[in-house]
Amino acid sequence: QDQLEESGGGSVQAGGSLRLSCLDSGYAFSSYCLGWFRQIPGQEREGVATLDHSGPGKYADSVKGRFIISRDNAKHTLYLEMNDLKPEDTAVYYCARQRKPAACYPQPEFQWSFGYWGQGTQVTVSS
Repeated sequence: QDQLEESGGGSVQAGGSLRLSCLDSGYAFSSYCLGWFRQIPGQEREGVATLDHSGPGKYADSVKGRFIISRDNAKHTLYLEMNDLKPEDTAVYYCARQRKPAACYPQPEFQWSFGYWGQGTQVTVSS
C-alpha cells in the first residue's frame, strides 16, 4: 500500500521554474527520509536532494542554490522547487522514501536505503 506518485513535470525554457510534488500514501511518511532522484536514459540514476524527518535538506552539487526540497507531513507530500533550470536538468524525476531509518543523503552510496519509489515525471528544459 506504500505508493508514491509524482506530479508537476513538464517542459520549460532555460531559466524557468517548476515545482514537483510527490504524494505518499504510506503511513510512515513523517518518520523517514525522503528524496528526489533523476535519471537520463542510458545513465545512472542521480540523487538530487534528500530531506529527513528533521533538519535541512541535502543537495547534489549540481542543483545546490537552485533547487529546494520541502515536505508537508500533514498532506503526506514532498516537494521539489526547481529554479533557474538548465538543459542538463532534463530527466525523469523520481521521489522515494527510505524503507527503514538510515543516513539521509542523495549521494549514490546511500540510494540502497530507499525502498519505495514513484513512477517518475518527465522534466524537459529547452535552451
